[in-house]
Amino acid sequence: MGQTEMQMGELLKLTPGSILELNRSADAPVELLVNGKHIARGEVVVVDGNFAFRITEIDSRAARIRSLG
Repeated sequence: MGQTEMQMGELLKLTPGSILELNRSADAPVELLVNGKHIARGEVVVVDGNFAFRITEIDSRAARIRSLG
């Protein structure tokens, strides 16, 4: 969903409830990876109070097979 960098001292100061800002906006597309290989794109949605992944684009079957090889 994103990433961030911090110094070890900052990491050690984290407590429950701390918030880490990530390098992506909340509505940015999300990539679905399987074993580190790109399979699909989508978006994060909320379903019954839980986060879910809605697939909006799936790589072609040939591209998926190539990426796994």
